[in-house]
Amino acid sequence: MTAVDERDMTRYFEELEPPEGVKVELLRGVIVMMASPDIVHNMIVADVQDQIPRSRWSRLQTQDVDILNEASEPVPDLVVVARDLLPDSGRLLPSQLVTMVVEVVSKSSVHQDYVVKRSIYAAGKVPAYLILDPIMAQCVLLTRPEGQDEDANYLTQQITKFGDPVLLDVLGLELDTSEFGTFPNVRPHRYP
Repeated sequence: MTAVDERDMTRYFEELEPPEGVKVELLRGVIVMMASPDIVHNMIVADVQDQIPRSRWSRLQTQDVDILNEASEPVPDLVVVARDLLPDSGRLLPSQLVTMVVEVVSKSSVHQDYVVKRSIYAAGKVPAYLILDPIMAQCVLLTRPEGQDEDANYLTQQITKFGDPVLLDVLGLELDTSEFGTFPNVRPHRYP
């Protein structure tokens, strides 16, 4: 048996061809596969994207993000980058170019979105990480990344219930959450 380290897993991940409709991410050397998202999930992403002015920001879905010094290539539900910083092409977007990432929590992604990706995006120095949670009907805005590797974290956390506006200083706008849907009959979780 041959030992596989994180570098080998990264090479394997880059050659992986998942079935259509499956989202695949590399999170700290672990390949994570998820089924296509729920309509509630997709409508929240679309609603957020529509509120971010295209004249100033590139709003990208299914964009792989390269986290410096990490065996991680997360695929946030939405990546926001200043239009003048966006590269002309490439599969991997360097995390240092990203202004904000958005993840919409699904029934199967709670731990990854609240714990694993929180640390990964903070390690990548992404200035703002917005978690939209249709299970708990809340928005969690994380800012001020600090630290490295698995010890990285965001110093500021603001929780807002769906229906109340979320001030996104990093984008210079206020996010209207009044139309965000929720998942019916889903058991609450304990995060953040």
